[in-house]
Amino acid sequence: MPKIAYLESVRTHNRLSADVPQTLDPATAESLYVRYDMDELKKTATRDLPAKAAAASVTSLGMWRYACVLPDVTPVTLGEGWTPMLQSKRYPGLYIKEEGANPTGAFKARGLGLAVSMAKHYGLKHLAVPSAGNAAGALAAYAAAAGITAHLYMPKDVPFANYLEGIVYGADVHMVDGLISDCARLVGEEIKAQKAAGLPAEEVWFDISTLKEPFRVEGKKTMGYELVEQLGWTYPDAVFYPTGGGVGLIGMWKAFDEMEELGWIEKGSKRPKMYALQASGCAPIVKAYDEGKQVSEFYQHAATFAAGLRVPKPYGDQIILDILRESGGRAIGSTDEAILASILDWAKNEGLLLSPEGAAATAAYDELIASGELKPTDKVVLFNTGAGLKYTDMIAEAMHLRRPGSLPTSMPVGGIITPV
Repeated sequence: MPKIAYLESVRTHNRLSADVPQTLDPATAESLYVRYDMDELKKTATRDLPAKAAAASVTSLGMWRYACVLPDVTPVTLGEGWTPMLQSKRYPGLYIKEEGANPTGAFKARGLGLAVSMAKHYGLKHLAVPSAGNAAGALAAYAAAAGITAHLYMPKDVPFANYLEGIVYGADVHMVDGLISDCARLVGEEIKAQKAAGLPAEEVWFDISTLKEPFRVEGKKTMGYELVEQLGWTYPDAVFYPTGGGVGLIGMWKAFDEMEELGWIEKGSKRPKMYALQASGCAPIVKAYDEGKQVSEFYQHAATFAAGLRVPKPYGDQIILDILRESGGRAIGSTDEAILASILDWAKNEGLLLSPEGAAATAAYDELIASGELKPTDKVVLFNTGAGLKYTDMIAEAMHLRRPGSLPTSMPVGGIITPV
């Protein structure tokens, strides 16, 4: 595993030390990327290493098969990564990257798995996150595995599974009457108050928010390594990625940069068009892209049952928009009605119960197939970012579905299940 050479701010390229935990560039408030000595890495990090590492392990290494391009740290792992790539039964060129197979049932396990590993390495005791749901569940799980206290701030109307996760993993759970932006404000205010009160440094919460620390990107970049390896070390024509905070899209683009620099992919190879998919009820990236803007505006009155897409202003909006334009992709919004229809369509015809976020991607894909912008034979990797079963309450409500009949008022104790 390589040592980190330095942390680098995304735009001004200021360099910071990775010897101590960092959040944002203090001079510019920019997000930070982890950088390695690539000349040194080229001598040892060959693209056959992930397969060799996995073959030599008695257990699944998951995303840690890419240890040669991840920070030198002892992993706090629950088996995250190396998720299935499922070929569509109806579209010969379409592959579904099933991130619901991760621990905690969502792609968030990757970023939080690495971020918590680094937090334990630094000796941090308290981690706080504002979340639309799945990041909170993932932090709660990995913090429990690491022996770190997790402080979760979620909107009150997140899927019930996310609230349950926080409780059963023993996290400090705060349910907020508002959006993820309100949760982020409350986390910031609490940390500011702790510092003002003179709490010892080890007792002050560390904000592990999207793009406000550098290691969630490192975990999410493994999706880029995986999809390329699973396609025989070739790029697809397009990547469809449900975009709330957009860390996965940013991480994959970073992975493509690294693979080309290391020679794992030929430099100058045609990269995939990157598509950011959102819900029409909360589509700040779509609006900014369509209007040709460099950054998004706060999306007023954000509302969608795709909880992970209810992010009214992503912190990394400028990075996301740059990637979309550089790749030749774009941002597309779908209505909740189209998202629900896509959930039902893919369940009945492909045997996949998608998350609402994943169905925002399939709805957009179907739209582009119908318009002719894409052909069914175009090689596309589409991310289902979470297991649909985590959203049973949200999907059932959208379908106006209720349990048939009524539950018994008392349950029998004896019989074939338990002793008489």
